[in-house]
Amino acid sequence: MKFKACFAVLLLFAFIQNIQSQVIVTTLPDSITYWERKNVVGLDISEIAFVNWSVGGNNSVTILSKAEFARNYHKGNLNWDNELLLRYGFNSQEGQEVRKTDDQVQFTSTFGYRKDTISNWYYSAKFNFNTQFANGYAYPNTTDEISAPFAPAYIFLGVGSEYIRKDIGLNAYFSPLTNKTTLVLNQTLANQGAFGVDPAVYDEEGNLITEGKKSRTELGILVTNSIKRKVFKNINLDHRISFYTDYINNFGNIDIDWQWSLDMTVNEYVKANIGAHIIYDDDIKATEEVNGEPVKVGPKLQLKQMLGVGVTYSF
Repeated sequence: MKFKACFAVLLLFAFIQNIQSQVIVTTLPDSITYWERKNVVGLDISEIAFVNWSVGGNNSVTILSKAEFARNYHKGNLNWDNELLLRYGFNSQEGQEVRKTDDQVQFTSTFGYRKDTISNWYYSAKFNFNTQFANGYAYPNTTDEISAPFAPAYIFLGVGSEYIRKDIGLNAYFSPLTNKTTLVLNQTLANQGAFGVDPAVYDEEGNLITEGKKSRTELGILVTNSIKRKVFKNINLDHRISFYTDYINNFGNIDIDWQWSLDMTVNEYVKANIGAHIIYDDDIKATEEVNGEPVKVGPKLQLKQMLGVGVTYSF
């Protein structure tokens, strides 16, 4: 009897172990995810104050808020990268109104498929959207805006080939067929023909005949390149550049958009950064102030340089 009881206990124990092993096997796949997530928010603040300062100066505070969100899917031959970048900054200086210093909304989504898991080349489709949060002005004029939310907004949608090296943070994309849509949803700016849209038509007496168009469509070639990698200890490089030329309108005239930044880590939360943003677009006319009034001139190289120290939080 004791032998039978022991044998029964052993059988029961083996049965329980078998159930546990089956449960482990069936639940493991549920814990596997092919998504990579990145959430980073940051705030840079710079301040200068003077008290009885002999050489003079104005008290000022500059604040820049920024965020980066990424959702990337990698499985076998499929690659789907999504990134949202947000930036908004302003400066408050004694004796003048609050002025915007930075403003960016950028979303990029790229879907790629490769023939095998060894190749670094993908057949890809890319979508890119750029606009801003608030109106822009040619200071000190704060009455007549020179830009606004969705004025402009740029939409790129195309197909091509993409080369990806995740081990060195390299991404290169070439598209012989990309649609570029420029939106200017502010009618005042559209009537001026801002950002390359067709301007309004007026008669000899200055009466409006036809309002300016709020959009412009182009079809051309897009080439982009990005590098995200550590270059030195606690220093990361983020480089992005794109070239675009339209087939029909002045083919060979290239629009350039180049951004780069170096993020230097002090500790888990404190980072310093330096960077620049360079744009050249023949359809964007520069604005200069003449006798207190903003006047459109020819296209010019646009440069924005950034240097800041602030706190960041990743989750």
